[in-house]
Amino acid sequence: MDRSRRNIIRGLALAPIGWRAHSGVLNPLSKPPATSRVQYSVNAYSFNDALRSGEMTFGSMMEFAANLGLNAVDLTAYYFATYPEVPDNKVLFELKKKALTLGLNIPWTGVRNNFVTPDKDVRASDRELIINWLRVSATLGASLMRVFPGSGDHDGYSRAQVKEWMVADFKQCAKKAEEYGIILGMQHHNDFLYRAAEVIDILERVDSKWFGLVLDIGSLRQEDPYAEIEKLAPYANYWFIKEFVYVDGVATPVDMQRLATIVKAVGYYGYLSFESLSDGDPKQIVTSLFKDFRAEYEQL
Repeated sequence: MDRSRRNIIRGLALAPIGWRAHSGVLNPLSKPPATSRVQYSVNAYSFNDALRSGEMTFGSMMEFAANLGLNAVDLTAYYFATYPEVPDNKVLFELKKKALTLGLNIPWTGVRNNFVTPDKDVRASDRELIINWLRVSATLGASLMRVFPGSGDHDGYSRAQVKEWMVADFKQCAKKAEEYGIILGMQHHNDFLYRAAEVIDILERVDSKWFGLVLDIGSLRQEDPYAEIEKLAPYANYWFIKEFVYVDGVATPVDMQRLATIVKAVGYYGYLSFESLSDGDPKQIVTSLFKDFRAEYEQL
């Protein structure tokens, strides 16, 4: 990683007032903004069952988000009827128009890829998938596209070897992401990269300002989750806020005050997306997550 970028990130806590690290770039600010610049979104996976059954569409999800007072929606690729093939532009343009009508942004899209598998053909196919959906992301006006490290068996290969080809795959995809002006955001997802140090290692080895992090607070299950979140917070380009963190492997309701304090302390001004994974009414769960976090954040 570029030395100046590394020093910025690692020295965040010592940075003088008026400067902040974000997306690998040092941004001069004459003073902190008078009001919060944090924006709120909802991830489509919260409505997985409803979207797959047809009970809900991206359009009705947008209406829910707007009525709740969110700023944006995350349009996950695999809820498009054509996935893994890309949809027609007409479909994308209608979604853009709907979002504009409701006063919403579409900052995020995401695909499901696997760079853990030893199968080179599968990895090559998933690189192509990512590149194809980068074009979709650009058409929608999204600034970030989520990707995964991947999961599954890698018998006969060490974790170090898996990381080598993972880094190589991400480097190739990041070059394409740069061409579209989209950040490729890795969501660690508790599939292969389990600790903050491993996640940071991959970020630094890919070493591209077009490759970043979707910080998933529910996927840090090996150590103190809040300590791990604090380590990753300076690298985050996007956040997923879920109902639970895992303390000693046990699902524990999120301490919203503690989480909000971390977000505020790091000077994050981007999107926070709510994702419900629990049984129950996802609309009620997302509503509670949003209201609980916002109440704590605005009191700081």
